[in-house]
Amino acid sequence: MTASCNVVVLISGSGSNLQALIDSQAEDNPARIRAVISNRADAFGLTRAQDAGIPTAVLDHKAFDGRDSFDAALMEVIDEHAPDLVILAGFMRILTPGFVRHYQGRLLNIHPSLLPKYKGLDTHRRALEAGDSEHGCSVHFVTEELDGGPVAIQAALAVEPGENIEQLTQRVHAAEHQIYPLAMRWFAEGRLRLAEQGAMLDDVNLPASGYQIRI
Repeated sequence: MTASCNVVVLISGSGSNLQALIDSQAEDNPARIRAVISNRADAFGLTRAQDAGIPTAVLDHKAFDGRDSFDAALMEVIDEHAPDLVILAGFMRILTPGFVRHYQGRLLNIHPSLLPKYKGLDTHRRALEAGDSEHGCSVHFVTEELDGGPVAIQAALAVEPGENIEQLTQRVHAAEHQIYPLAMRWFAEGRLRLAEQGAMLDDVNLPASGYQIRI
């Protein structure tokens, strides 16, 4: 059995991806969420964590005089839990380069598009307006480039004829809940890592689109 992998999850909202990560912590999974931290006291994800017996903390970014001081305080709180992995699960803050460097190789994010397509916001609307035949989500290592780090895993799904933005959003969310726990587990098992040449799974270089799953 692999030694446990300490995970800290950062959230800002309802925490549906957090719930999927919590639910995936079976006995044979070395990943263990040690803390959930939010920049919003009203984030429902904090309740999800508390219901699962996971320690929580709130750090209100508005109480700090800038991004650097907030990120410095956030790193202190995170590092109290000796994390092997830090997971961004709907954490709606742009991170400073110093923060990203501090956790280089152990910082994951999920993005609702097939990266490198549609970095940033409004990804579902942009995919529909472009008439894309497929859409999906990507788990990637975080680098200083926004939504630009090496992709670990993607879930791709066919866009249905006449599908609206709410329907597509819901289906992509469901896909996120499949691939984020998988990426967390792979990392915890030592299978997924970030190397100089990019993301690697089982010591094999992954393509730019990561490991592909079709849903």
